[in-house]
Amino acid sequence: MLSPLKWLVILSFGFSLASLLFLLRKTFSFGITSTYAKPGGSGTRGIAYAFGRGMMPWEKESARKHVISYCAGIIYHIGIFGALIYLFLLLILLDLPATALLTFRIILLFGLLCGSGLLIKRAVMPVTRHLSCPDDFGANIIVDIFLILALVNTFAHRLESLLFLMAIVLFIYIPFGKIRHCFFFFYVRILFGLFFGRRGVLPPRTSGM
Repeated sequence: MLSPLKWLVILSFGFSLASLLFLLRKTFSFGITSTYAKPGGSGTRGIAYAFGRGMMPWEKESARKHVISYCAGIIYHIGIFGALIYLFLLLILLDLPATALLTFRIILLFGLLCGSGLLIKRAVMPVTRHLSCPDDFGANIIVDIFLILALVNTFAHRLESLLFLMAIVLFIYIPFGKIRHCFFFFYVRILFGLFFGRRGVLPPRTSGM
């Protein structure tokens, strides 16, 4: 039997997912504009580019100029997804072998280090600090605390209740803060690739073509 706290984690996740789907449905309220021009390319190829080569740092000016931050962001997100997987395994009461725990510890540790580094960069650098809003700092701090509790819990389950409570806070916060980009990222990339792929803009033509 699951404890009441675990049920609250599951309910908060359900609330988060339902809220995100509601927000997604609201995007259709603007209607769908008809396209009369003949396709200049392939929407499928555009989507493939958006999730493939288009994700590489040399394809984005902002990432190309800040490769270290780009790589740190990738590691940070890997750590976050690792923590969510670890949380799910705790909920289903799966007893993890030592090798799996070691893998989670490495993923969570490096994710936490990168997330903390990005938070410090945002706070210290004048440009990023002035461009940031409270949600930028709050989202990072909430996720970092979640990573800390998940990492510590791999060594001692005494903090499991705190991890579950933090997971509840995280799931409730997701639909209201910038963390919801983890859901809308895929939706937006599909629309981006589909639209510009159809217009023949993506994938971009190289000089050799």
